Amino acid sequence: MYFAALLARTEDGWEASDTELDDVETLSDLAELAREASPEDDTVLVLIEQEDAWFGVVRIDGEDDPRIYVSDAAAAARSSYGEILLTDELLGREPGDDDTDLDALDLDGTEDGEDEEEDDDTEGGGSAEAVPHGPVGDPGILDDLGVSEKELKSLSEDALGEIAEALGASEVLETVR
Repeated sequence: MYFAALLARTEDGWEASDTELDDVETLSDLAELAREASPEDDTVLVLIEQEDAWFGVVRIDGEDDPRIYVSDAAAAARSSYGEILLTDELLGREPGDDDTDLDALDLDGTEDGEDEEEDDDTEGGGSAEAVPHGPVGDPGILDDLGVSEKELKSLSEDALGEIAEALGASEVLETVR
């Protein structure tokens, strides 16, 4: 089960809104959706979680590039919403590396089984193995808002609730849950 919400910081505090990600296909789409939630170019946080698997935070500050933190990249990679957040840049890949990974699979040469296994070990395997287990992104994404890097990395079960509590936004987040 997924949950996604926008938290927009305003002069009066945080405002939360439930958000549908069905029409969001890219990080740019997500950033645009977040910017629409704050006409004043204030900070907007997009909070996404898949129950008991992973959570992600996308921070949009005005027209700045989005900052992203994902608690478990491998788990998020198996999710359509997670794939939006796991950009090549976030994973430390050059754009277009996916094409290279497909070439490395050597789909025509399956009769060379042993060589193929050796290639997987030396080249890091296909694109699924290129996604690390564990957190990726900017762990300092919420430092100035009261959630330290250490605290962010230690969050688990109700991560979004704990983040909202640290921000003073737990009540507004609960209204959209």
